Amino acid sequence: MDDISETIHQIDALFHPESVAVVGVPRGLKTGRLFLMALQDQDFPGKIYPINPHMKEIDGLTVYPDIASITGQVDVAIVLVPSRHTLSVVEACVKKGVKGAVLFTSGYGEIGLEGLKLQQEIVRVARSGGMRLIGPNGMGLYAPASGLSFFPQLSRQAGNVALVSHSGSLANILGRMASGKGLYFSKAVSIGNECDLSCPDFINYFAQDTTVGVIGAYIEGVKEGPAFLAAIRNASLSKPVIIWKMGLTREGARAAASHTGALAGSAEIWDAVARQAGISSVHGFEAFIDALMAFSLLPDNVGRRMAIISGPGGLAVSAAEACSTAGLVMAELAAETRTELAGLVPPTGTSTANPIDVGLTASLDVKIYVESARRTAMDPGVDAMVVIGIGLDQETNEQYTRGILEVQKTTHKPFIMVGIPGFGEDIISRFCNAGVPFFDSAERAMQTYALVCRYQDWRRRVTTAVDHSGGVQ
Repeated sequence: MDDISETIHQIDALFHPESVAVVGVPRGLKTGRLFLMALQDQDFPGKIYPINPHMKEIDGLTVYPDIASITGQVDVAIVLVPSRHTLSVVEACVKKGVKGAVLFTSGYGEIGLEGLKLQQEIVRVARSGGMRLIGPNGMGLYAPASGLSFFPQLSRQAGNVALVSHSGSLANILGRMASGKGLYFSKAVSIGNECDLSCPDFINYFAQDTTVGVIGAYIEGVKEGPAFLAAIRNASLSKPVIIWKMGLTREGARAAASHTGALAGSAEIWDAVARQAGISSVHGFEAFIDALMAFSLLPDNVGRRMAIISGPGGLAVSAAEACSTAGLVMAELAAETRTELAGLVPPTGTSTANPIDVGLTASLDVKIYVESARRTAMDPGVDAMVVIGIGLDQETNEQYTRGILEVQKTTHKPFIMVGIPGFGEDIISRFCNAGVPFFDSAERAMQTYALVCRYQDWRRRVTTAVDHSGGVQ
Protein backbone atom coordinates (compact mmCIF):
# COMPACT_ATOMS: atom_id res chain seq x y z
CA MET A 1 0.00 0.00 0.00
CA ASP A 2 1.51 3.40 -1.01
CA ASP A 3 1.61 6.41 1.28
CA ILE A 4 -1.51 8.07 -0.15
CA SER A 5 -3.54 4.86 0.05
CA GLU A 6 -2.38 4.28 3.62
CA THR A 7 -3.34 7.82 4.63
CA ILE A 8 -6.76 7.43 3.00
CA HIS A 9 -7.25 4.21 4.96
CA GLN A 10 -6.27 5.95 8.20
CA ILE A 11 -8.59 8.91 7.57
CA ASP A 12 -11.47 6.59 6.81
CA ALA A 13 -10.99 4.93 10.20
CA LEU A 14 -11.20 8.34 11.91
CA PHE A 15 -14.51 9.12 10.18
CA HIS A 16 -15.93 5.76 11.32
CA PRO A 17 -14.89 5.33 14.95
CA GLU A 18 -16.58 2.95 17.37
CA SER A 19 -15.40 4.94 20.38
CA VAL A 20 -14.42 8.53 21.17
CA ALA A 21 -12.62 9.91 24.21
CA VAL A 22 -13.08 13.59 25.13
CA VAL A 23 -9.89 14.43 27.03
CA GLY A 24 -10.18 17.38 29.39
CA VAL A 25 -13.95 17.78 29.23
CA PRO A 26 -14.75 20.72 31.55
CA ARG A 27 -17.20 20.82 34.45
CA GLY A 28 -19.29 23.76 33.35
CA LEU A 29 -20.62 25.07 30.08
CA LYS A 30 -17.27 25.99 28.57
CA THR A 31 -16.12 25.64 24.98
CA GLY A 32 -14.72 22.13 25.43
CA ARG A 33 -18.05 20.88 26.76
CA LEU A 34 -19.56 21.49 23.34
CA PHE A 35 -17.68 18.51 21.87
CA LEU A 36 -19.36 16.14 24.31
CA MET A 37 -22.72 17.80 23.73
CA ALA A 38 -22.22 17.50 19.97
CA LEU A 39 -21.63 13.74 20.11
CA GLN A 40 -24.71 13.27 22.27
CA ASP A 41 -26.76 15.56 20.04
CA GLN A 42 -25.85 13.40 17.02
CA ASP A 43 -26.68 10.20 18.94
CA PHE A 44 -23.18 8.86 18.39
CA PRO A 45 -23.76 5.09 18.37
CA GLY A 46 -20.44 4.04 19.87
CA LYS A 47 -18.79 4.49 23.24
CA ILE A 48 -18.13 7.98 24.60
CA TYR A 49 -15.42 8.31 27.26
CA PRO A 50 -15.24 11.71 28.99
CA ILE A 51 -11.89 12.24 30.73
CA ASN A 52 -11.32 14.58 33.69
CA PRO A 53 -9.41 13.55 36.85
CA HIS A 54 -11.62 15.78 39.01
CA MET A 55 -15.03 14.39 38.00
CA LYS A 56 -16.90 11.10 38.34
CA GLU A 57 -19.91 11.63 36.09
CA ILE A 58 -21.16 14.07 33.48
CA ASP A 59 -24.42 14.04 31.54
CA GLY A 60 -25.08 10.47 32.67
CA LEU A 61 -21.67 9.23 31.46
CA THR A 62 -18.90 7.80 33.61
CA VAL A 63 -15.89 10.11 33.64
CA TYR A 64 -12.41 8.58 33.60
CA PRO A 65 -9.30 10.11 35.15
CA ASP A 66 -7.11 9.40 32.11
CA ILE A 67 -6.88 7.41 28.86
CA ALA A 68 -5.10 4.49 30.51
CA SER A 69 -7.98 3.84 32.90
CA ILE A 70 -10.41 3.09 30.07
CA THR A 71 -10.81 -0.66 29.68
CA GLY A 72 -12.14 -0.65 26.13
CA GLN A 73 -10.60 0.40 22.82
CA VAL A 74 -10.43 4.11 22.02
CA ASP A 75 -10.46 4.94 18.30
CA VAL A 76 -10.47 8.75 18.36
CA ALA A 77 -9.48 11.21 21.08
CA ILE A 78 -10.61 14.83 21.18
CA VAL A 79 -7.87 16.59 23.14
CA LEU A 80 -9.04 19.77 24.90
CA VAL A 81 -6.15 20.30 27.34
CA PRO A 82 -3.82 23.33 27.08
CA SER A 83 -0.84 22.95 24.78
CA ARG A 84 1.61 22.46 27.67
CA HIS A 85 -0.18 19.20 28.59
CA THR A 86 -0.77 17.89 25.08
CA LEU A 87 2.45 15.93 24.66
CA SER A 88 1.78 13.72 27.68
CA VAL A 89 -1.78 13.09 26.49
CA VAL A 90 -0.56 12.12 23.01
CA GLU A 91 2.00 9.76 24.58
CA ALA A 92 -0.81 8.11 26.58
CA CYS A 93 -2.97 7.85 23.45
CA VAL A 94 -0.16 6.10 21.57
CA LYS A 95 0.22 3.58 24.38
CA LYS A 96 -3.56 3.01 24.34
CA GLY A 97 -3.56 2.35 20.59
CA VAL A 98 -5.71 5.37 19.67
CA LYS A 99 -5.98 5.72 15.89
CA GLY A 100 -6.23 9.49 15.76
CA ALA A 101 -6.59 12.63 17.85
CA VAL A 102 -8.14 16.05 17.31
CA LEU A 103 -6.03 18.78 18.94
CA PHE A 104 -8.44 21.59 19.71
CA THR A 105 -6.39 24.19 21.57
CA SER A 106 -3.93 26.69 20.08
CA GLY A 107 -0.42 27.58 21.21
CA TYR A 108 1.75 25.67 18.73
CA GLY A 109 3.43 26.57 15.46
CA GLU A 110 1.36 29.72 14.97
CA ILE A 111 2.93 31.43 18.02
CA GLY A 112 6.59 31.05 17.10
CA LEU A 113 9.65 28.81 17.42
CA GLU A 114 8.90 27.40 20.86
CA GLY A 115 5.39 26.40 19.85
CA LEU A 116 6.69 24.92 16.61
CA LYS A 117 9.17 22.71 18.49
CA LEU A 118 6.37 21.40 20.70
CA GLN A 119 4.20 20.75 17.66
CA GLN A 120 6.96 18.82 15.90
CA GLU A 121 7.60 16.65 18.96
CA ILE A 122 3.90 15.86 19.31
CA VAL A 123 3.77 14.81 15.67
CA ARG A 124 6.90 12.67 16.06
CA VAL A 125 5.44 10.83 19.05
CA ALA A 126 2.07 10.29 17.36
CA ARG A 127 3.52 9.02 14.10
CA SER A 128 5.91 6.68 15.93
CA GLY A 129 2.84 4.88 17.23
CA GLY A 130 0.86 4.95 13.98
CA MET A 131 -1.52 7.63 15.31
CA ARG A 132 -2.66 10.55 13.12
CA LEU A 133 -3.41 14.09 14.25
CA ILE A 134 -5.96 16.71 13.19
CA GLY A 135 -5.16 20.26 14.22
CA PRO A 136 -3.96 21.79 16.44
CA ASN A 137 -6.32 24.75 16.67
CA GLY A 138 -8.97 22.74 14.83
CA MET A 139 -12.49 21.52 15.55
CA GLY A 140 -12.06 18.09 14.01
CA LEU A 141 -14.70 15.89 12.41
CA TYR A 142 -18.34 16.15 11.38
CA ALA A 143 -19.97 13.12 9.75
CA PRO A 144 -23.73 12.70 10.28
CA ALA A 145 -23.77 9.09 9.07
CA SER A 146 -21.22 8.20 11.78
CA GLY A 147 -22.77 10.35 14.51
CA LEU A 148 -19.71 12.63 14.66
CA SER A 149 -19.96 16.36 15.17
CA PHE A 150 -17.83 19.23 16.42
CA PHE A 151 -20.77 21.40 17.53
CA PRO A 152 -24.32 20.79 18.80
CA GLN A 153 -27.39 21.24 16.62
CA LEU A 154 -25.74 20.52 13.29
CA SER A 155 -27.91 18.60 10.84
CA ARG A 156 -28.15 14.86 11.42
CA GLN A 157 -29.04 14.30 7.75
CA ALA A 158 -26.16 13.08 5.59
CA GLY A 159 -25.66 14.50 2.12
CA ASN A 160 -23.12 14.65 -0.72
CA VAL A 161 -20.97 17.65 0.28
CA ALA A 162 -17.50 17.37 1.83
CA LEU A 163 -15.71 20.27 3.47
CA VAL A 164 -12.13 20.83 4.56
CA SER A 165 -11.53 24.10 6.40
CA HIS A 166 -8.65 25.85 8.11
CA SER A 167 -11.26 27.75 10.12
CA GLY A 168 -13.26 25.95 12.79
CA SER A 169 -15.78 28.76 13.18
CA LEU A 170 -16.46 28.83 9.43
CA ALA A 171 -16.97 25.07 9.37
CA ASN A 172 -19.43 25.42 12.24
CA ILE A 173 -21.32 28.29 10.58
CA LEU A 174 -21.64 26.32 7.34
CA GLY A 175 -22.78 23.26 9.24
CA ARG A 176 -25.50 25.25 10.98
CA MET A 177 -26.88 27.15 8.00
CA ALA A 178 -26.31 24.74 5.11
CA SER A 179 -29.57 22.81 5.42
CA GLY A 180 -31.49 26.01 4.68
CA LYS A 181 -29.76 26.03 1.29
CA GLY A 182 -30.47 22.35 0.63
CA LEU A 183 -26.87 21.44 1.53
CA TYR A 184 -26.12 18.36 3.61
CA PHE A 185 -22.68 17.10 4.47
CA SER A 186 -21.26 13.68 3.96
CA LYS A 187 -18.18 14.68 5.93
CA ALA A 188 -16.44 17.83 7.09
CA VAL A 189 -13.14 18.47 8.82
CA SER A 190 -11.68 21.53 10.51
CA ILE A 191 -7.92 21.01 10.19
CA GLY A 192 -6.52 24.09 11.95
CA ASN A 193 -2.73 24.25 11.72
CA GLU A 194 -2.57 20.83 9.93
CA CYS A 195 0.53 19.70 11.80
CA ASP A 196 0.05 16.14 10.51
CA LEU A 197 -2.98 15.33 8.36
CA SER A 198 -3.20 18.08 5.77
CA CYS A 199 -5.57 19.59 3.26
CA PRO A 200 -4.19 17.42 0.39
CA ASP A 201 -4.68 14.31 2.52
CA PHE A 202 -8.37 15.04 3.04
CA ILE A 203 -8.95 16.09 -0.57
CA ASN A 204 -7.41 12.80 -1.71
CA TYR A 205 -9.73 11.01 0.69
CA PHE A 206 -12.84 12.87 -0.44
CA ALA A 207 -11.91 12.31 -4.10
CA GLN A 208 -12.31 8.54 -3.73
CA ASP A 209 -15.24 8.66 -1.26
CA THR A 210 -18.34 7.54 -3.16
CA THR A 211 -20.63 9.37 -0.71
CA VAL A 212 -19.07 12.71 -1.72
CA GLY A 213 -20.27 14.51 -4.84
CA VAL A 214 -18.90 17.99 -4.18
CA ILE A 215 -15.74 19.07 -2.34
CA GLY A 216 -15.51 22.50 -0.74
CA ALA A 217 -12.39 23.94 0.89
CA TYR A 218 -11.64 27.10 2.88
CA ILE A 219 -7.87 27.52 2.72
CA GLU A 220 -5.69 30.14 4.37
CA GLY A 221 -2.36 28.86 3.06
CA VAL A 222 -0.76 25.99 1.19
CA LYS A 223 2.11 24.20 2.95
CA GLU A 224 2.68 21.36 0.49
CA GLY A 225 2.43 22.94 -2.96
CA PRO A 226 3.05 19.95 -5.26
CA ALA A 227 0.95 17.59 -3.12
CA PHE A 228 -1.85 20.13 -2.95
CA LEU A 229 -1.88 20.71 -6.71
CA ALA A 230 -1.84 16.99 -7.42
CA ALA A 231 -4.70 16.39 -4.98
CA ILE A 232 -7.05 19.08 -6.31
CA ARG A 233 -6.25 18.20 -9.91
CA ASN A 234 -6.99 14.53 -9.34
CA ALA A 235 -10.19 15.28 -7.42
CA SER A 236 -11.45 17.70 -10.09
CA LEU A 237 -11.33 14.98 -12.71
CA SER A 238 -14.17 13.15 -10.97
CA LYS A 239 -16.09 15.77 -8.97
CA PRO A 240 -16.24 19.56 -8.55
CA VAL A 241 -13.81 21.18 -6.12
CA ILE A 242 -14.77 24.65 -4.88
CA ILE A 243 -12.03 26.55 -3.05
CA TRP A 244 -12.25 29.81 -1.15
CA LYS A 245 -8.60 30.78 -0.89
CA MET A 246 -7.54 33.42 1.61
CA GLY A 247 -4.23 35.22 2.07
CA LEU A 248 -4.08 36.61 -1.48
CA THR A 249 -3.57 40.19 -0.27
CA ARG A 250 -1.01 41.58 2.16
CA GLU A 251 -3.66 42.13 4.83
CA GLY A 252 -5.23 38.71 4.32
CA ALA A 253 -1.84 37.01 4.44
CA ARG A 254 -1.03 38.71 7.74
CA ALA A 255 -4.36 37.62 9.23
CA ALA A 256 -3.92 34.04 7.99
CA ALA A 257 -0.45 33.81 9.51
CA SER A 258 -1.72 34.91 12.92
CA HIS A 259 -4.74 32.58 12.73
CA THR A 260 -3.23 29.24 11.69
CA GLY A 261 0.38 30.06 10.92
CA ALA A 262 -0.37 29.63 7.22
CA LEU A 263 1.90 30.94 4.49
CA ALA A 264 0.06 32.72 1.69
CA GLY A 265 0.75 33.34 -2.00
CA SER A 266 -0.07 35.86 -4.68
CA ALA A 267 -3.43 36.15 -6.41
CA GLU A 268 -1.77 35.70 -9.82
CA ILE A 269 -0.17 32.41 -8.83
CA TRP A 270 -3.39 31.19 -7.30
CA ASP A 271 -5.41 32.01 -10.43
CA ALA A 272 -2.93 30.02 -12.51
CA VAL A 273 -3.17 27.07 -10.12
CA ALA A 274 -6.97 27.18 -10.28
CA ARG A 275 -7.01 27.15 -14.08
CA GLN A 276 -4.51 24.32 -14.30
CA ALA A 277 -6.27 22.16 -11.73
CA GLY A 278 -9.81 22.73 -12.98
CA ILE A 279 -11.10 23.90 -9.61
CA SER A 280 -13.77 26.53 -9.07
CA SER A 281 -12.21 29.44 -7.19
CA VAL A 282 -14.56 31.76 -5.30
CA HIS A 283 -14.13 34.87 -3.18
CA GLY A 284 -16.28 35.57 -0.15
CA PHE A 285 -18.72 33.68 2.04
CA GLU A 286 -21.79 34.29 -0.15
CA ALA A 287 -19.98 33.10 -3.28
CA PHE A 288 -18.75 30.00 -1.42
CA ILE A 289 -22.18 28.96 -0.15
CA ASP A 290 -23.75 29.79 -3.55
CA ALA A 291 -21.23 27.56 -5.33
CA LEU A 292 -21.64 24.67 -2.90
CA MET A 293 -25.42 24.90 -3.36
CA ALA A 294 -25.32 25.08 -7.15
CA PHE A 295 -22.81 22.27 -7.63
CA SER A 296 -24.70 20.11 -5.16
CA LEU A 297 -28.15 20.65 -6.66
CA LEU A 298 -27.65 21.19 -10.40
CA PRO A 299 -27.34 18.21 -12.75
CA ASP A 300 -24.40 17.31 -14.98
CA ASN A 301 -24.22 18.64 -18.55
CA VAL A 302 -26.02 21.93 -18.01
CA GLY A 303 -26.22 24.25 -21.01
CA ARG A 304 -25.61 27.98 -21.42
CA ARG A 305 -28.84 29.08 -23.16
CA MET A 306 -30.84 30.83 -20.46
CA ALA A 307 -34.49 31.84 -20.38
CA ILE A 308 -35.49 34.46 -17.81
CA ILE A 309 -38.98 34.97 -16.40
CA SER A 310 -39.51 37.89 -14.05
CA GLY A 311 -42.35 39.82 -12.46
CA PRO A 312 -40.39 43.04 -11.83
CA GLY A 313 -39.27 44.49 -15.14
CA GLY A 314 -36.11 46.08 -13.78
CA LEU A 315 -34.92 42.78 -12.37
CA ALA A 316 -35.58 41.13 -15.74
CA VAL A 317 -33.25 43.63 -17.43
CA SER A 318 -30.58 43.25 -14.75
CA ALA A 319 -30.77 39.46 -15.09
CA ALA A 320 -30.24 39.68 -18.85
CA GLU A 321 -27.20 41.88 -18.31
CA ALA A 322 -25.88 39.50 -15.65
CA CYS A 323 -26.33 36.63 -18.09
CA SER A 324 -24.09 38.30 -20.65
CA THR A 325 -21.52 39.41 -18.08
CA ALA A 326 -21.21 35.84 -16.81
CA GLY A 327 -20.54 34.49 -20.31
CA LEU A 328 -23.94 32.84 -20.69
CA VAL A 329 -26.35 33.19 -23.61
CA MET A 330 -29.91 34.47 -23.74
CA ALA A 331 -31.98 31.72 -25.38
CA GLU A 332 -33.75 32.46 -28.65
CA LEU A 333 -37.39 31.46 -28.10
CA ALA A 334 -39.25 29.70 -30.86
CA ALA A 335 -42.09 31.60 -32.52
CA GLU A 336 -44.53 29.00 -31.20
CA THR A 337 -43.32 29.59 -27.65
CA ARG A 338 -43.78 33.37 -27.93
CA THR A 339 -47.26 32.91 -29.37
CA GLU A 340 -48.30 30.71 -26.45
CA LEU A 341 -46.74 33.13 -23.97
CA ALA A 342 -48.78 35.95 -25.51
CA GLY A 343 -51.89 34.03 -24.53
CA LEU A 344 -50.67 33.71 -20.92
CA VAL A 345 -49.05 37.04 -20.12
CA PRO A 346 -51.13 40.21 -19.61
CA PRO A 347 -50.74 42.55 -22.60
CA THR A 348 -49.92 45.75 -20.73
CA GLY A 349 -46.47 46.53 -19.31
CA THR A 350 -45.10 43.09 -20.10
CA SER A 351 -42.94 41.32 -22.70
CA THR A 352 -42.89 37.86 -24.23
CA ALA A 353 -39.37 38.26 -25.55
CA ASN A 354 -36.53 36.82 -23.51
CA PRO A 355 -36.31 38.08 -20.75
CA ILE A 356 -40.00 37.43 -20.28
CA ASP A 357 -41.63 40.14 -18.18
CA VAL A 358 -44.87 38.70 -16.76
CA GLY A 359 -45.71 41.88 -14.79
CA LEU A 360 -46.94 42.55 -11.28
CA THR A 361 -50.21 40.71 -11.90
CA ALA A 362 -48.32 37.41 -11.80
CA SER A 363 -47.63 37.84 -8.08
CA LEU A 364 -51.39 37.88 -7.51
CA ASP A 365 -52.27 35.26 -10.11
CA VAL A 366 -49.28 32.92 -9.84
CA LYS A 367 -50.64 30.69 -12.60
CA ILE A 368 -49.10 33.26 -14.95
CA TYR A 369 -45.68 32.50 -13.50
CA VAL A 370 -46.22 28.76 -13.47
CA GLU A 371 -47.67 28.32 -16.94
CA SER A 372 -45.20 30.75 -18.51
CA ALA A 373 -42.38 28.77 -16.92
CA ARG A 374 -43.89 25.51 -18.15
CA ARG A 375 -44.19 26.66 -21.73
CA THR A 376 -40.78 28.31 -21.84
CA ALA A 377 -39.02 25.29 -20.31
CA MET A 378 -40.54 23.10 -23.04
CA ASP A 379 -38.80 25.17 -25.73
CA PRO A 380 -35.95 23.05 -27.19
CA GLY A 381 -33.80 26.16 -27.48
CA VAL A 382 -33.79 26.66 -23.71
CA ASP A 383 -31.18 24.92 -21.57
CA ALA A 384 -32.04 26.43 -18.19
CA MET A 385 -34.71 28.58 -16.56
CA VAL A 386 -34.19 31.58 -14.32
CA VAL A 387 -37.36 32.58 -12.48
CA ILE A 388 -37.47 35.86 -10.55
CA GLY A 389 -40.60 36.24 -8.52
CA ILE A 390 -42.76 35.61 -5.52
CA GLY A 391 -46.34 35.52 -4.37
CA LEU A 392 -47.67 38.42 -2.33
CA ASP A 393 -48.98 36.45 0.66
CA GLN A 394 -48.64 33.05 2.27
CA GLU A 395 -51.28 31.44 0.07
CA THR A 396 -49.88 32.69 -3.23
CA ASN A 397 -46.35 31.88 -2.09
CA GLU A 398 -47.44 28.31 -1.51
CA GLN A 399 -49.11 28.13 -4.93
CA TYR A 400 -46.03 29.65 -6.55
CA THR A 401 -43.61 27.24 -4.86
CA ARG A 402 -45.69 24.14 -5.50
CA GLY A 403 -46.36 25.12 -9.11
CA ILE A 404 -42.79 25.95 -10.09
CA LEU A 405 -41.46 22.77 -8.46
CA GLU A 406 -44.01 20.71 -10.38
CA VAL A 407 -42.95 22.34 -13.66
CA GLN A 408 -39.28 21.71 -12.94
CA LYS A 409 -39.98 18.07 -12.16
CA THR A 410 -42.00 17.43 -15.30
CA THR A 411 -39.88 19.39 -17.79
CA HIS A 412 -36.51 18.09 -16.48
CA LYS A 413 -34.81 21.43 -17.14
CA PRO A 414 -32.52 23.05 -14.57
CA PHE A 415 -34.36 25.80 -12.71
CA ILE A 416 -32.66 28.65 -10.89
CA MET A 417 -34.80 30.70 -8.53
CA VAL A 418 -34.11 34.34 -7.66
CA GLY A 419 -35.90 36.15 -4.87
CA ILE A 420 -37.31 39.63 -4.79
CA PRO A 421 -35.61 41.63 -2.02
CA GLY A 422 -37.82 41.96 1.03
CA PHE A 423 -40.29 39.23 0.05
CA GLY A 424 -40.69 35.49 0.53
CA GLU A 425 -37.63 34.54 2.58
CA ASP A 426 -39.67 31.64 3.97
CA ILE A 427 -39.72 29.78 0.63
CA ILE A 428 -35.95 29.64 0.05
CA SER A 429 -35.42 26.38 1.94
CA ARG A 430 -38.48 24.85 0.25
CA PHE A 431 -36.92 25.25 -3.17
CA CYS A 432 -33.39 24.31 -2.13
CA ASN A 433 -34.50 21.18 -0.29
CA ALA A 434 -36.44 20.16 -3.38
CA GLY A 435 -33.22 20.35 -5.39
CA VAL A 436 -33.75 23.79 -6.95
CA PRO A 437 -31.09 26.41 -6.07
CA PHE A 438 -32.34 29.78 -4.83
CA PHE A 439 -30.25 32.95 -5.03
CA ASP A 440 -30.59 36.40 -3.50
CA SER A 441 -29.86 38.17 -6.78
CA ALA A 442 -29.72 37.46 -10.49
CA GLU A 443 -26.08 38.52 -10.55
CA ARG A 444 -25.12 35.87 -7.99
CA ALA A 445 -27.28 33.30 -9.78
CA MET A 446 -25.70 33.87 -13.19
CA GLN A 447 -22.13 34.01 -11.93
CA THR A 448 -22.59 30.77 -10.00
CA TYR A 449 -24.36 28.95 -12.83
CA ALA A 450 -21.55 30.02 -15.17
CA LEU A 451 -19.05 28.55 -12.68
CA VAL A 452 -20.83 25.20 -13.00
CA CYS A 453 -20.79 25.45 -16.80
CA ARG A 454 -17.07 26.22 -16.90
CA TYR A 455 -16.19 23.31 -14.65
CA GLN A 456 -18.32 20.84 -16.60
CA ASP A 457 -16.80 22.08 -19.89
CA TRP A 458 -13.28 21.69 -18.43
CA ARG A 459 -13.94 18.16 -17.24
CA ARG A 460 -15.35 17.13 -20.62
CA ARG A 461 -12.29 18.52 -22.40
CA VAL A 462 -9.82 16.82 -20.06
CA THR A 463 -11.71 13.53 -20.12
CA THR A 464 -11.72 13.59 -23.92
CA ALA A 465 -7.98 14.27 -23.95
CA VAL A 466 -7.36 11.34 -21.61
CA ASP A 467 -9.53 9.03 -23.70
CA HIS A 468 -7.74 9.96 -26.91
CA SER A 469 -4.15 10.02 -25.68
CA GLY A 470 -4.03 7.90 -22.56
CA GLY A 471 -2.76 10.90 -20.59
CA VAL A 472 -3.88 14.38 -19.65
CA GLN A 473 -2.83 16.99 -22.17
